[in-house]
Amino acid sequence: MKSKNYLLCGLALAFVFSLYSCKPKESAYKAAYEAAKAREVEENYVTEVTPVYKPSDLASDVTQKEKVTVVDGANILQYNVVVGSYGLKTNADKEKERWAERGFRSFLAQNENKLYRVIVATFNNKNSAVAERERVKSRYYPDYQDAWILDNR
Repeated sequence: MKSKNYLLCGLALAFVFSLYSCKPKESAYKAAYEAAKAREVEENYVTEVTPVYKPSDLASDVTQKEKVTVVDGANILQYNVVVGSYGLKTNADKEKERWAERGFRSFLAQNENKLYRVIVATFNNKNSAVAERERVKSRYYPDYQDAWILDNR
């Protein structure tokens, strides 16, 4: 009978000890919490990227030559900074107005293929036109990166 009591007490003690040893430790919870918090901070960390612009070689900058007719605005000169091309005049008018609101003296011209070109600057000097195009591209980054020079010959 004594040995039966010892066996029963031993089994009960082993059972209690096994339950206690399976219990997760507070330090394990703390380590998992800190690791998750570190991942969250790392995922939410945003690096602001400043675009870098490589100045183009002004003399060798390619222009597109086409004859255009001014539809809305004053006469244009030989080199023009184009920020948009549209098949519908209403869309071109909206873009022209956006640039006018920004303080640009914008023009609307149409080429032989019936495309409307929105022009925001016009020059007799190609280097001045290229410099203005680069200024537009950098000031309105990332929009208008496809601005180009129209040679109206």
